[in-house]
Amino acid sequence: MTEMDIYDIIKAPVITEKTVELGKKYRKYVFKVEKSATKGQIKQAIEELFKVKVERVNTANYKGKLRRRGLLRGYKSDWKKAIVTLKEGYSIDFEHR
Repeated sequence: MTEMDIYDIIKAPVITEKTVELGKKYRKYVFKVEKSATKGQIKQAIEELFKVKVERVNTANYKGKLRRRGLLRGYKSDWKKAIVTLKEGYSIDFEHR
């Protein structure tokens, strides 16, 4: 397997009301990541990108949903979500990035 760049691994943060509360209460942050990325690669990318220490990484794979426009049918892309728990004393501030 080839080595991926940290910007290839972390695609985007998932910012919703629920994920913002997770960050405030439990130091958990949610990211959309590359489907082939491992937990170790995700941990390393988050630590390099945001200069924080990661305690745990949980991942979930999602199948693309069926979407229709009239007679046309298609599927959205499959994607992978990573929930990253930071060590005590660390946080990520998306508002000032």
